[in-house]
Amino acid sequence: MSGWNERDIPDQSGRVAVVTGANSGLGYVTARELARKGARVVLACRSEARGGAARDRLASEVPGAQAELRLLDLADLGSVRDFAATFPYDRLDLLVNNAGVMALPYGTTADGFETQFGVNHLGHFALTGLLLPTLLATPGARVVTVSSPMHALANIDLADLNGERRYRRWLAYARSKTANLLFTHELARRLSAKGAEVVAAAAHPGYADTNLQTAGPRMSGRRAGEWFMRVGNRLFAQSAEAGALPTLYAATAPDVHPDSFTGPSFAGWRGSPAPSWRAPWTLDDRAGDRLWEASERLTGVAYDCLAEPL
Repeated sequence: MSGWNERDIPDQSGRVAVVTGANSGLGYVTARELARKGARVVLACRSEARGGAARDRLASEVPGAQAELRLLDLADLGSVRDFAATFPYDRLDLLVNNAGVMALPYGTTADGFETQFGVNHLGHFALTGLLLPTLLATPGARVVTVSSPMHALANIDLADLNGERRYRRWLAYARSKTANLLFTHELARRLSAKGAEVVAAAAHPGYADTNLQTAGPRMSGRRAGEWFMRVGNRLFAQSAEAGALPTLYAATAPDVHPDSFTGPSFAGWRGSPAPSWRAPWTLDDRAGDRLWEASERLTGVAYDCLAEPL
């Protein structure tokens, strides 16, 4: 794994990949590098304008790339269902649950969920469940969910998943990233119990320079906070290209194990992909099971195919 970079990505010809939030930052780099290696990549984006611009940019950077835009709003379960129902391929080799929001002012999704929990966890939980039959039918398929080292700030609160009692934007973000890891843990456990070949893994970018950090201050009207985040990105963050490497490793490297967590090698901050520390509560079977049950109830998406024999 030492020194691994985008040149080490195996040939992806014939594979179909979905990358959420592929219009910018880590998602765009992930989609571009998969396409560069021959994958047919679906850019799953909320905005048709930004997604179309990303698709055109990718086509100019990777001539001959097989890349297409399909609209997906993870803050609207109706949009998630539409995306899955109209997915045009009979195989899905790779689902990268990348899209996310960070430290936003309190708000709710179209379905009434706190935005960070709703987008970062519930939207991806629903999307994965709806696409899982296609993943199960594809040999060697993977689900990679992008978390964050910020998950270490807080465990989930199963009694207040929507942050209705007391909302703190950074705490809510940390809990949503813990939910990503618990989801990966529980999905890997259930896939193993079924004897399925699908690998569920997680990754994080360390501190990468994307627009994720500035969105919250901008939405709050906190110009000083937005300026501080921009300066921090410029001085301390690694590039989006480097930040995407752990995701690309988890998505393509042959030695990736179920429920693994890959991040940058240097203190989880920057560097080439390496196994990453994770908080012990993200490996709690009981918490994973309870979050799973709550997520099925809230989204209305049941993973029935995991209860059926292969």
